[in-house]
Amino acid sequence: MTMQPSAVSPVRQEKNSRQLLATFLRTRRESLDPQRLGLPNTGRRRTPGLRREEVAMLADVGVTWYTWLEQGREMKPSATVLSAVSKALQCTPAETRHLFILAGLPVPEGPTGAECRQAGPASQRLLNSLMPNPATLQRPNFDILGYNAAFCRLMGVDLDTVPIAERNCIYQYLTNAQWRSRLCDESMLLPLYVAYFRAGMAEYRGDPRWEELLERFFAVSSRFYELWQQHYEIRSIENHIKHFNHPRHGHFTLQQMNWFSAPRDGSRLLVFLPQDAEGERILGELAQQTHI
Repeated sequence: MTMQPSAVSPVRQEKNSRQLLATFLRTRRESLDPQRLGLPNTGRRRTPGLRREEVAMLADVGVTWYTWLEQGREMKPSATVLSAVSKALQCTPAETRHLFILAGLPVPEGPTGAECRQAGPASQRLLNSLMPNPATLQRPNFDILGYNAAFCRLMGVDLDTVPIAERNCIYQYLTNAQWRSRLCDESMLLPLYVAYFRAGMAEYRGDPRWEELLERFFAVSSRFYELWQQHYEIRSIENHIKHFNHPRHGHFTLQQMNWFSAPRDGSRLLVFLPQDAEGERILGELAQQTHI
């Protein structure tokens, strides 16, 4: 008889995370060179790396509090305090992410990720290679990092002429009549956008870009504001059939596929694929257009 694995209880899971967090903190502390950090030479050290009191001093936290955290006791550190500990331990972005995950806190977005609102050369080559299929690279908040010509032709908007701060799918939907005219099911789309954005804000709460976007959505769309206040629906991103309108080709459908980037930072690659010969024909003709 095949034995089914027993589910790990939430209490045991939390305890395991605390132990992993404790091990990570200790090994990270022991890997640091006190002299490189400019700490005074206080004689022979019994163990390699920093002392717990030195980490506490660098992070501006209590020695007892940090000791308990490193011992795996039941602690609830705030994101601010954990960021200070991460800085004191000279953690890389990947290590900081690991630290926050183990502590059960939302992963902070690093300054490089926050400032980067455009795809790099390799990502752009990938987008271009997907022609004639429309493709775009987006952040979790729907900021558009990159796109190919087919995507611009599909939406009827030359994104090269749109300011970077306004290259956001929801913002374009709310403010750009041309963009909005290419999408069907308006009564369903806006509630979906609200549900997607609300789910994301919970994961990235405190991120200034998310808060800035929400205020802009409220400012340009009273309907978005009403839906945000009236409904508490949460939806996750998923592959689905999307319906389009085109002034020349009329109504047609495409399959929207989502792939998340690696290392995963939440950004995703969206590719719109034809479902039938008609879709292939339309995408082929859009690819041959010399203008948007």
